[in-house]
Amino acid sequence: METHRIFSDSPLSADHARLLVDGAAPHEILFPKKAVASVLAKPEPDPAFALADIAFGQPDLDSIRSSGKLKWLHISTAGFTRYDTPEFRALVAERGIVVTNSSSVYARACADHVFAFMLAQSRLLPEALASQAANGSEEWFRLRSNSVSLRGQHVVILGFGGIATELVKLLVPFEMKITAMRRQPRGDEGFPTVTTEELPAALATADHVINILPDNAASQHFINAERLAQMKPGVIFHNIGRGTTVDQDALLESLRSGHLGAAWLDVTEPEPLPADHPLRSVPNCHITPHIAGGHGDESGTLVRHFLTNLNLYLAGEPLRDRIM
Repeated sequence: METHRIFSDSPLSADHARLLVDGAAPHEILFPKKAVASVLAKPEPDPAFALADIAFGQPDLDSIRSSGKLKWLHISTAGFTRYDTPEFRALVAERGIVVTNSSSVYARACADHVFAFMLAQSRLLPEALASQAANGSEEWFRLRSNSVSLRGQHVVILGFGGIATELVKLLVPFEMKITAMRRQPRGDEGFPTVTTEELPAALATADHVINILPDNAASQHFINAERLAQMKPGVIFHNIGRGTTVDQDALLESLRSGHLGAAWLDVTEPEPLPADHPLRSVPNCHITPHIAGGHGDESGTLVRHFLTNLNLYLAGEPLRDRIM
């Protein structure tokens, strides 16, 4: 059997590094001399990369360009902004380099997170947890009467991939009306889909708008003042995509005016959002620090996902989460 050299700059613990080495055997794992602190850190060139025909992590672009051996790149995150350029796509297409990401690793946790946002909003949990209202008081009656069920509400999902697929499984039992925006609807989604051009009509009837768009040139400030105005009054906006996809000044104005009922954000621009940022002072804006994809044994899940794809690669079968 042909053996491969696999470069990995993923920030793994000793136990997870051992899991990778043992799981990939007899193939050789090449670790960089300088370990990266996180998957979001800027990658640095490492001479070991030139020996690898497979990469697992976040290798720097110059190393990929200069490599004469690389055949498959497995990105260790769901997002792949630094690689999502016309130039890089042309490069990997010309050289026949397969590119996969780790969307499946984070999809279920992200779906759980945004669903928790939706439930918390529907039951007014931020207000209720902060309240000491006495039984029978005006505030007590207001909290009870303003709590609503998700059942039958209309949700519009911007971007339909792994996260949305998992989220829909949670929404279906609540009999929610689901619409998804895809740039190219395939027709097999199981519910209505719209293109960007058809989106305004869907936004006009949505009770919840969930943004799962990635960060790329086409999605910069996709949620802007115009699209916010297209949403019906009182709509709840959720963002677990990327902070760069939202014009935060327009979001702030829509929240202050009362046009948006609330915003629930796991991503912002920048991250973390400064303590004195105006969005932090708006009572109907709730922010978590980009933790939606987090879950127990996250690094172990990441390694096992790569190893699953490695076995598929060796068998010549289609890889999971292929993006290029």
